[in-house]
Amino acid sequence: MTVAITRQVSAAIGECELTHLPRALIDVDRARRQHHAYEQALVAQGCDVLSLPPQPELPDSVFVEDVAIVLDEIAVITRPGAQSRRSETLSVAEALTAYRRIWFVEAPGTLEGGDVLRLGNRLFVGLSGRSNQSGIMQLRAVAWPYGYTVSAVPVAGCLHLKSAVTQVADRMLLVNPQWVDASIFGQFTVIDVDPDEPYAANGLLVGDRLIYPASFPRTRLRLEAHGVTVVPVDVSELQKAEGAVTCCSLIVTASERP
Repeated sequence: MTVAITRQVSAAIGECELTHLPRALIDVDRARRQHHAYEQALVAQGCDVLSLPPQPELPDSVFVEDVAIVLDEIAVITRPGAQSRRSETLSVAEALTAYRRIWFVEAPGTLEGGDVLRLGNRLFVGLSGRSNQSGIMQLRAVAWPYGYTVSAVPVAGCLHLKSAVTQVADRMLLVNPQWVDASIFGQFTVIDVDPDEPYAANGLLVGDRLIYPASFPRTRLRLEAHGVTVVPVDVSELQKAEGAVTCCSLIVTASERP
């Protein structure tokens, strides 16, 4: 069974952290409808959705991916680089205890899940404004006994590593080449985003289908030309908060807790 942990949209989402985008008015009701449709897309791909209640005092809390890294053997609870987000971690850790043993990143480390790209047993971590060397070193220390390698990747021009690159099919990556060098990741087929859609490199691969923002039609055509089955979702209100489709869920292959 595959479980997708999500969290409902906070009424305070308009007060979210922003780094690269100007602040724009977010329609909370529309954001909630879009988020519900996103959850339904996860259900359609075979996920059992565990939807956590909203946290009205935490604007960014819908973006649950940033506060945990779920591996096959363990879940690493992060220490977000944005101080305003650090109170998001405990409730997500509590939800994950049903599926994984839990380990916490400690100060002075910072680490956000949006910076962690898993390709098999390799973890690539964006060295960004949200994740630092101490956080990466702590992840390396906890992951290597389970056979994972951890490599730091410079990130420039975007919030997280997965703003610049995600896996969209077996041996296939979607990349914004202005923000990351795809050769770092090894032998993969690389699809570049359309130059007019710089934020289009984030897609959520669930099984053999890609949940993908409807707002990037040109890049979608490139994906489909490479045989990728795209499931479009409208996340335009969440995108105003620098959100993306990977940000809004933690995908957990459920098994008996180790």
